Amino acid sequence: MNIGQAAKKTGLSAKMIRYYESIDLLPAAGRSDSGYRLYSAPDLHRLVFIKRSRDLGFSLAEVSQLLALWQDRQRASADVKALAAAHIRELERKISELSGLRDTLSDLMDNCQGNDRPDCPILKDLESGCSHKADHA
Repeated sequence: MNIGQAAKKTGLSAKMIRYYESIDLLPAAGRSDSGYRLYSAPDLHRLVFIKRSRDLGFSLAEVSQLLALWQDRQRASADVKALAAAHIRELERKISELSGLRDTLSDLMDNCQGNDRPDCPILKDLESGCSHKADHA
């Protein structure tokens, strides 16, 4: 099947498929006589695996590790679990960071009158953060 058909079946764009091939997450596709990429059922299976991994937030490096583990029938499931556990820790760190950002912005918003006056605690905070960083640069 050609790249357009593979894209449609996997939910990935043709551009992403070419990118995954360029960074060796996907083996180089076979070519038709006219030079078009051709994908097999195992290629599609691998692309679905990559897409699902990315949907779960795994980095490209982690996807590469997962693919290697997936292909290695001698691997221990503990290796896969350890990779997933590390990813969960990173997700929890990001969630905590985003929650802190949300809370700070909510506090600033609560202190903003939102009226016709020019006073704005949100802009004042942004300004103080900029000048504060500029003083330390």
